[in-house]
Order: sequence, then structure tokens, then C-alpha cells
Amino acid sequence: MSAPDPRKQKASKAIVSRLFEDATNVWVIHYSCESFYDRTDGRSPRITSIAIRKLDSGQTVSFSIHQVAELEGIELTGIAAHYDALERKMLDAFFAHVGSHRGMKYLHWNMRDINYGFAAIEHRHRALSGTPFVIPDDNKFDLARLLIDIYGVGYTGHPRLTTLLEKNKIQPRDFLNGASEAEAFEQGNYVGLHQSTLRKVDILANIAGRVDDGSLKTNTSWWEMHGGRFRTLVNFAAENRAFQLIAGGASIVGLIVTFQPQLPQTILRALTSGQ
Repeated sequence: MSAPDPRKQKASKAIVSRLFEDATNVWVIHYSCESFYDRTDGRSPRITSIAIRKLDSGQTVSFSIHQVAELEGIELTGIAAHYDALERKMLDAFFAHVGSHRGMKYLHWNMRDINYGFAAIEHRHRALSGTPFVIPDDNKFDLARLLIDIYGVGYTGHPRLTTLLEKNKIQPRDFLNGASEAEAFEQGNYVGLHQSTLRKVDILANIAGRVDDGSLKTNTSWWEMHGGRFRTLVNFAAENRAFQLIAGGASIVGLIVTFQPQLPQTILRALTSGQ
């Protein structure tokens, strides 16, 4: 397995640290939607639920199609017939919340493009004649990519999120993978999709916290994490005060031996033994 690039690793570790230092202004976000595979009609996938969780307090705000339907007096079995109108109201509420919390940072998992990501949510809102609030790219942080930079591309198996949960013994209660989410949508299981979305923001915050405190378990070995023996020794020497003092003392003794060979051997033994 290839070791992480030391420059990317350092930069990504610093990003995670800064996010936790500013945790009051960081939201963990995830959403569920209709399957975006094997689409032939050109229509963008419908969104079923969105959840955002405060990184510091864990307080979570969610937006879901079935909750909007309940407020409108529509039964679960009637959602399909009114989906566009309900989805528009759900996205209106989501973007109103985002717009009222400007400047917040968003930690996500692979929400990077029009296929699945912030751009996909914005596009869906526009397709329903809405006007989305666009979050600046500088305020979006992809935890999936940060993990690759910190631990290396082979830090876990595929699918990465599922195997990482197994490795760290994080219980995936209510968790649905991509295939299960697509099946749940086809079955009209909007409540299950919402519960899965809520669970995933909790999981992502859990993983991020373990990255920050150094307790996340991965397939990356200690030596790979530290770039091999030479780089590890250099870093250790540069960062360890005790090592520097010992090395400095040894250098002084070496100079004395070189330039003062006539000193009594007892003095040299005392110096080298630290007495």
C-alpha cells in the first residue's frame, strides 16, 4: 500500500484540526436521493432528505419529504403523486436555513459534483423553480478526500465508509448503503431514508473526531503513516526535546575528545555518563 504524501498529509491534518477548533461554525452534512445510476430520461435524481449536524454540540437539523408531506396533510402513500411540490418546499426550507447561517463550514462525504453533491441539490432546487443559496467552495470540506490524504489511498477497503465502520466497530444502526437507499426509494420507504441520513451525519462526525484525536483505525501501518524509518527519525529528532538535549550533549563530548585528548579519562567517563 502506498504511503500518504507527507505534504498533503500535513495540510489535511491541519484542516481537520482547524475545523475542530472552530467547531461551533462547522456543520456535518449528508443527504439521500433517488438512484443516480441507469437514468435514461435525463431528469435529475429526486432528493428525499437532508441532515446537517453541528460539529460541536451534535444538534441536528433535518429536512425530509415525509415530514413536509405530514405538514401538508398528505399520507405516505400519497407522496409520489405530489412529489415535486413537496420536494420544492423541503428544499426551500433547507436553503432558507443555509442562507440564514452564512459563513458556516460544511464537512461532507463525497458531495463534490452535479451527480451527487451540493451542485446536485442546487440544480434540483432550480429545476423546481427555486433559487438556492450557493455555499462557497472554500467552506466545503470533503472528509473522504481528507482521509486519503492523511492515511493513503489504501487506508481501507471498498466501499470505504462501510469498511471503515467495520474496522472501527462503529455500529451502523439505520445505515443504508447506496444500493439499499435506491431500493428504499423505489419502495417509498422515505422514513428509512431519513433515518439513514440522520445516522450518516452522526457517523461522519464520529469518524472526524477520531481523525482529530488520532484514534481512527485504518489499514495504514504506523511506518506508512510516518513515511518510513528515515523520515520518522528526522521528525522525531526535530520534535523531541529530550533527543535534542542528548544529541547536543553527545556533540559536546565529541568535540572535547577531538580537541582535548589529554583530559583525564575519568572526566570523559563522567561527561559521557551524565554524572
